[in-house]
Amino acid sequence: VIGLIGGMSWNSTLEYYRLINEMVAGKLGGLHSARIILYSLDFDEIRQVQRRARWDDAATILSQAGIALKQAGADFLVICSNTMHKVAGAVMERVGLPLIDIVDVTGNSIIGHGLSKVGLLGTRFVMEEPFYRLRLEKQFDIEVLVPDEEERAIVHRTIFDELCQGRLETSSRRVCVNIIAELIGQGAEGIILGCTELPLLIHPNDVHVPLFDSTKLHAGAAVNFALAER
Repeated sequence: VIGLIGGMSWNSTLEYYRLINEMVAGKLGGLHSARIILYSLDFDEIRQVQRRARWDDAATILSQAGIALKQAGADFLVICSNTMHKVAGAVMERVGLPLIDIVDVTGNSIIGHGLSKVGLLGTRFVMEEPFYRLRLEKQFDIEVLVPDEEERAIVHRTIFDELCQGRLETSSRRVCVNIIAELIGQGAEGIILGCTELPLLIHPNDVHVPLFDSTKLHAGAAVNFALAER
């Protein structure tokens, strides 16, 4: 049973639910669907602790959700957010269930493509703080490029002011594609969409290098883990 900690934002949580069920149906056929327990958080509460850098509070909120999922019968956890993997270790320790780490899943996919240098788009927490980039660099020997400060601010605003509110703006797609093009010009062999909302805006045909959709990769890893447990 997959325990989804969602609601960060609900737009990408909806994608997780759809992708996981489609993948299970594709693998098992017939009328099969996924066994999922979803705990959907109030994203405004999460956003407030993010803005105040109250990561201990964030870990507590997610751990409480994880414990509720465990009590409801979940066998493992999936946090439907790249940013909130900053507290993934604390959540796994407090809840006492396996957790599918989105950074590891993404890193394994990059290595599987034979790449060693990639660009990273996400929230400013993902692009600027070490928990994401250093994990890729140290555990997978992947060099990670990020946009410059002004461009990071643009991507961050696009995520929170548009994508998390269900707005898909053509102008924002063009800007993000241009930012990606600059990273490719700096030597990026592939691009990580390191925010679970970004795949709603940026699609594989928008760029000419491999695009690592963290939402789809994470959902696929969850399905593989769940089916291995059957």
